[in-house]
Amino acid sequence: MTTTMSALPARAPRRPATGWFAPGSWSLFAVRRGGRFLVAIVVLVTAAFLMLQLIPGDPARESVGATAPVEAVNLRRHELGLDQPLWVQYFRFWGGLLTGHPGTSITLRMPVADVIGSRFPATAELAVITLVVVLVLAIPLGLLAAALTRGGRRRGLELGFTSVTGFFSVVPEFLMGVGLVYLFAVSTQLLPVAGRGGPTSYVLPVAALSIGSTAALARIVRAEALGVLGNDYIRTARAKRMPAIRLYLRHALPNLMTSTLTIAGLFLGSLIAGTVLVESIFAWPGLGMTIVDSIRSKDYPLAQTLVVVYGAIVLGINLVVDVLLAILDPRSTIKES
Repeated sequence: MTTTMSALPARAPRRPATGWFAPGSWSLFAVRRGGRFLVAIVVLVTAAFLMLQLIPGDPARESVGATAPVEAVNLRRHELGLDQPLWVQYFRFWGGLLTGHPGTSITLRMPVADVIGSRFPATAELAVITLVVVLVLAIPLGLLAAALTRGGRRRGLELGFTSVTGFFSVVPEFLMGVGLVYLFAVSTQLLPVAGRGGPTSYVLPVAALSIGSTAALARIVRAEALGVLGNDYIRTARAKRMPAIRLYLRHALPNLMTSTLTIAGLFLGSLIAGTVLVESIFAWPGLGMTIVDSIRSKDYPLAQTLVVVYGAIVLGINLVVDVLLAILDPRSTIKES
């Protein structure tokens, strides 16, 4: 006796998985991103250790002087642990990072943690001020450009905006810094060229870091704004003759903030990385100038730790931005599920 298909019990529909670590949830996305972050940190630490080992020169000789006898150089090398096998030095470097005591600076003769602690505020201050300047300038500029050029209007203005912002967005920060030094410090002597003193000392370094980022972010804001301004609810608001200021600030701007702030977070990582050369140009007493000096002098403990710190900050910012975007826009986690 056979059973017909209609006699079979209907299968209950499968309920979507719920919970903190359900497929497509932001928490599972955060765990996966966190795992990738840890793998990237391991690669970063290994690369920082090996790359500086390949730089020509002898840190022990740099420490005791070029005219010191060989015995003094060998003694100094033993004190620094440079006569030990490479793998021993590698795991000792890991131990110092994990315990928060990555050694003593060879040239400054003080703990690396103290050097970083005393100079990090200057770098963080420069990066945060630059980010604020970029947001304050780029968002209104991009929104205004979108409002004036929407629907193919004002082709000349659109061409000028894209050309100018495209040019400044590809100019490296250090080249921008050199040009600003020549224009405002050497030729006209309007602004100080070096040091961290009064408010005027911030103008040139912040400008060198912010001009390119402002141009790049303004282009992105304009492109996003053009998409928002083409939506039906914007056309409906225009049909009701809503004032332009209210239309752009109340309806268009909030819909831009998620993507704009996400991109701004990524810009913060690049700004911190860009401070390395900009601080050297303007003699800014932060980590950027310190890392250049430490690499030049073969100060292994300081240089290796600073490379790891810079890389970890950039990776950490990218991780936080990805997780925040997943929380604000769950659709961004679909590809990860």
